[in-house]
Amino acid sequence: CANHTNMRMEQSHAHRTEEMAVERLLVRRGQPFSLALQCHTTLPPKHKLAIILHLGKEGEVVVKVLDARAGRDKWWFRQQGAQSEVLLTIHSPADAPVGLYSVTVLLLSPDGHILEKTTPETFYLLFNPWCKADSVYLPDEELLEEYILNENGLLYQGSWDQISSLPWNFGQFEQDVVDICFEILDNSPAALTNPEMDTANRADPVYVSRTITAMVNANDDLGVVSGRWDGKYDDGVPPTRWTGSVPILRRWSEAGAQRVRYGQCWVFSGVACTVLRCLGIPTRPVTNYSSAHDTDGNLNVDYLYDEQLESVSEGRKDMIWNYHCWVESWMDREDLPKGYDGWQALDPTPQERSDGVYCCGPCPVKAVRDGDVGMKYDAAFVFSEVNADLVTWIVYPDGQRSQVSLNQNTVGQNISTKSVYGDYREDITKHYKYPEGSVKEREVYEKAGRRVTQPNGAPGQLELKIKHAQAILGTDFDVIVEVHNVGGEDTPAQLTVTSNAVTYNSLHRGECHRKTASLTVPAQKAHKEVLRLRYDHYGACVSEHNLIRVTALLQVSGQPEVVVQEVNIQLSMPQLHVKVVGDAVVSRKLIAHISFTNPLPITLRGGVFTVEGAGLTAAREIQAPDDIGPGQEVKVKLSFKPTRAGLRKLMVDFDADRIRDVKGIATLIVRNKNVFLVPFPRSGP
Repeated sequence: CANHTNMRMEQSHAHRTEEMAVERLLVRRGQPFSLALQCHTTLPPKHKLAIILHLGKEGEVVVKVLDARAGRDKWWFRQQGAQSEVLLTIHSPADAPVGLYSVTVLLLSPDGHILEKTTPETFYLLFNPWCKADSVYLPDEELLEEYILNENGLLYQGSWDQISSLPWNFGQFEQDVVDICFEILDNSPAALTNPEMDTANRADPVYVSRTITAMVNANDDLGVVSGRWDGKYDDGVPPTRWTGSVPILRRWSEAGAQRVRYGQCWVFSGVACTVLRCLGIPTRPVTNYSSAHDTDGNLNVDYLYDEQLESVSEGRKDMIWNYHCWVESWMDREDLPKGYDGWQALDPTPQERSDGVYCCGPCPVKAVRDGDVGMKYDAAFVFSEVNADLVTWIVYPDGQRSQVSLNQNTVGQNISTKSVYGDYREDITKHYKYPEGSVKEREVYEKAGRRVTQPNGAPGQLELKIKHAQAILGTDFDVIVEVHNVGGEDTPAQLTVTSNAVTYNSLHRGECHRKTASLTVPAQKAHKEVLRLRYDHYGACVSEHNLIRVTALLQVSGQPEVVVQEVNIQLSMPQLHVKVVGDAVVSRKLIAHISFTNPLPITLRGGVFTVEGAGLTAAREIQAPDDIGPGQEVKVKLSFKPTRAGLRKLMVDFDADRIRDVKGIATLIVRNKNVFLVPFPRSGP
């Protein structure tokens, strides 16, 4: 007999893997699949067929497929003869390890000797969220369409009061991506030191997802992406330039598991989402606004300033990130007490070590909401990301410190993911925390062992507010600091206001402006101080995240009372214009016209456009033809041929020396060659 696998396409459709661009069979566990065996003659009487599977990088795990119906936890097959062919239907357990299997069919004599065997064929076995017996089972087709099958998505950025979305090309079904996903697992420390145990553990989505969070960052191992936040990206790709995961994964694989420079939190979460969806684990990217990074585990974020409003925090500082991205994956938690199945938070950004490795999760979202901070994995860290108090201290020359403000409502706002019903935001904050100030919230804090922090003394009679109009990158704008006197006496005070260019995760890139004023605020009145922020001040030091942090410190004369207020101003960015011309048909040429107008009062140099789209084109770079003067428009075009039908998105990024992260997108519906558009009937006679 000769092995013959002409049923691969049918299997791909039944197993929902037909979009995956690979040459071998792709099937999901817990669901039967078929192989057709072509024979030169009919099988002799009393001769038997046997099937042997090998799993693992070196085929170290051997599985004998039983030739009679067996329980759900066993591999078994049945056969049907049809003239010169034998149809073999193979049943896999819903808890079989995922991976690359090799299958060999043996012809056995009546006394069990091997007479003939086929050339080994290979297939990938994936997790199966459509199968009730699989621990990643998700009983909602609309959710699976998004969290397994959608190759495009949105990653949320900006700030809690100015949310923006970044289109991202996950591309989990693009050419070679499934091979690279298993290559990532094969390069994990556990796979390299004990491959047999690692292979067996790949039956468990908890193990696989935790391994992926460690391997997406390159901190401890042969991981994929190297993180960098200091603005120095000359020896790699700036994190803001990426528009999808596929170029990153391919670059890592083609370089022989060499880390790809550089990523930040949304890049880590985008890559993790691609890998987990590809492997068959339902996954969605999540953004937490005003996200705490509590380095000392006290569930507080402590900001320390001297009397001149200079930061005096030393070493590893607690910080509040403007936003932080991670992913959630859907799975049962058979390793935990009942009640923790469902969405699990997984954070591949290297922040803190877990079991000695830079990884985080899977952590049950229900454990975070209910304050069960002892649950595996890393529940205390995720709890602090969404719940920590912000405590501001003034440190005096003698080393004494005074708590000057306490904010219990800043951290963990507008936790967001893309809706399954379209390109808009779904707020999932209620999954992570009870309403601020509710009885249930206080119970959870107590359960989590949180020290309830109280402000010093009664509220003061001076209050601070910071206001600003929408600020556009490249323009000058005003920030208004209002000092309100709610007391009954005129009050003298010293006001210090600083503006600093910061990154989205609170790293300072430089002071833009500082202003101090001595003032007396009349009783029941307000004093306004205007700070003019000029592009000349902030343009040279503004980060690639285009954020300005304005901090105001107010000290009442002759009293220890200090009031602190802080706002993050997100500078609005221009958009790219992207227009695709042509008939959107598979393998037919289309032309994308891309244009950008320089909004800055300075000339831009080294402009580069990056273009990619799942099912449309691999990532490509186009250099801007010349320098781009203030207000000048630059136009480029590129041609491409779509490779797959369906709703497709072309993502475009523009970077230059003084502006980064300018995005544009074009959405198109690609049809197969033999599909014709039906004209919409006109109304009327």
